[in-house]
Amino acid sequence: MIDRVLRQVRETGESVLGLPVRGRPPSGPDGDRMWSLSTFRLTDPADRRLGMCQAYVDITDGYRAERRLELLTRAGAGIGVTLDVARTAQELADVLVPALGDVAWVALSEAVLDGDEPPKTSGPGQWNLRRTGVAPPDEGWPAGLPAAGALSPALPNHALLRRIGQGETVLLPDRDSVIAAAEGYSELAPLFVPEHGHSAIAAPSFARGLVLGTVVAWHTRRPGPFDQEDADLLTEIASRAALGVDNARRYTREHRAAVALQQRLLPAATTDTPAAETVGFSVPAGGGAEIDGDWYDVIPLPSFRVALVAGDVMGHGLPATATATATATTGRLRTAVDTLAERELDPDELLTHLDDLVQQLQGEAPHQGGTVGASCLYAVYDPVTCQCTLASAGHPPPVVIRPDGNVESVEVSPGPLLGVGGMPFEATTFDLESGSIIAVYTKGVIYRDDQDPDAGLRRLTDRLARSGGPVRDLDGVGHELLRSLGDAPARDDMALLLARTRAVAPEDTETWEFPADVSVVAAARKAAAGQLAARGLDELSFTTELVVSELVTNAVRYAGGPIGLRLIRGDVLVCEVNDPSNTQPRLRRARWSDEGGRGLFLIAQLTTRWGSRYTRSGKTIWTEQPLTAELGLLDLSL
Repeated sequence: MIDRVLRQVRETGESVLGLPVRGRPPSGPDGDRMWSLSTFRLTDPADRRLGMCQAYVDITDGYRAERRLELLTRAGAGIGVTLDVARTAQELADVLVPALGDVAWVALSEAVLDGDEPPKTSGPGQWNLRRTGVAPPDEGWPAGLPAAGALSPALPNHALLRRIGQGETVLLPDRDSVIAAAEGYSELAPLFVPEHGHSAIAAPSFARGLVLGTVVAWHTRRPGPFDQEDADLLTEIASRAALGVDNARRYTREHRAAVALQQRLLPAATTDTPAAETVGFSVPAGGGAEIDGDWYDVIPLPSFRVALVAGDVMGHGLPATATATATATTGRLRTAVDTLAERELDPDELLTHLDDLVQQLQGEAPHQGGTVGASCLYAVYDPVTCQCTLASAGHPPPVVIRPDGNVESVEVSPGPLLGVGGMPFEATTFDLESGSIIAVYTKGVIYRDDQDPDAGLRRLTDRLARSGGPVRDLDGVGHELLRSLGDAPARDDMALLLARTRAVAPEDTETWEFPADVSVVAAARKAAAGQLAARGLDELSFTTELVVSELVTNAVRYAGGPIGLRLIRGDVLVCEVNDPSNTQPRLRRARWSDEGGRGLFLIAQLTTRWGSRYTRSGKTIWTEQPLTAELGLLDLSL
């Protein structure tokens, strides 16, 4: 380069001033200095060229100070930008190479990677270090050195390691000092000394009085050694990075606790009901991402129906506060959905009540350091009619695999997110044949790098279509779907619920309709008894006739007609009576002088449970009995 500058100045006559160059000083053996080179062409008064002149000024100290300041600035801006321990360690290694050394690695305690504090003792024998960040990566990493992810063997009680454990940075300025440090431990030297390594610095990753790990830099290609200024620089960078590592460690611990709590809030991974078999999957977001509080639920309902639920709680604020708020809100919303489901509300009405609850939670959230929003899908499948009714509060639509293998997303009219208020929710009803698979999920399943929900929904539909159809086991379908999303840590929580539907056989259901006349009570009893006799359930006749008599009589007396009666046989016997009245029955204890009021009390004693739900045209009162008469006989004896 210097020869090129000479030719340029000789030919053009334009001087070059203050050009920084490394090595080749005008005299002396040191080739690792920085010089400011100025080149002039010498001329006489007639502008005739007389010769050339070059002036060197040693700027090594100023240059190194500038480079150190630049490196500290890069370290401050590029290390600890995430709340991921491993990524923070890799960011530190990337900053050190090639700015400070040719090879560098960051080894952290296994406890730190798990989110826990490292052992407080500083003895090397207590260290259990894993090489977490390395530079240069991939092909540039020296052959023979343990790569990223390698666990260090048990370390000896070496004086050099004790100094690091006490928070001191160790400088090995030349190859002789390296050989002296490895003396007596030749079997460990290949694990810590790279090929051609002749000078090294090892600094502790030290934060809050704890040694989190070590940071090591080597010279392998550069001829010059590390000096004390380099050691001081690495100490400063490692100290700043240690704060980022410790913040990430503490977040990992909180994240792990939140994930554990979130998992405990979920129902059993598999369920098996007369309406459907289900398998649920929950994948928390990767380290450094907030937990949004995704959940799913499977709620058995009376008359063999089942509710399928998926929800997504979004917390906003400080990461720890938002995560805690989202997790707590998830538990409250799931409890609320369970409670509202027991009231057997229609999906759109249930979401309206849930919307009111989220608005109340939003009023509490500012005092807790965050805000709350949520989406939810609530679907009810009836195995008698083979119909599914659902409503959505800003939630992605379910996907259905039909028995013939066709895959489609369900057309829904989603309402606003829970907590917005002021807007109604709309219910959608569609046929769902026995043997179909319905997939409900949260947005993390379809929102990937492109953040396009339509493209994500198409990908989900395509993957389910390639999953082998409805004959595949649900667990296999779910795991294959999640694997297809890639190995990268999820940036958002994912919840997936797969349900394969079943149907109640037509011969296990019988329906009648009667006018509102007292004379139909006997006809209803006779119809029920005849159906039970035809099914070989004569031993249930007495209890069932009594239940039918009481419910139909009440409907005739207080509700009017038409009156519907339906018997459904499954693992229990369900008796339903519906009428056009919206008045709900109430269980009360009749006084000794009352002429009535004992019918529901008697029904409660003769059945395992009973209840009432509103319908579009009135209400339905239902009861459940075991398929043996033991309970009824016992209650009658009481």
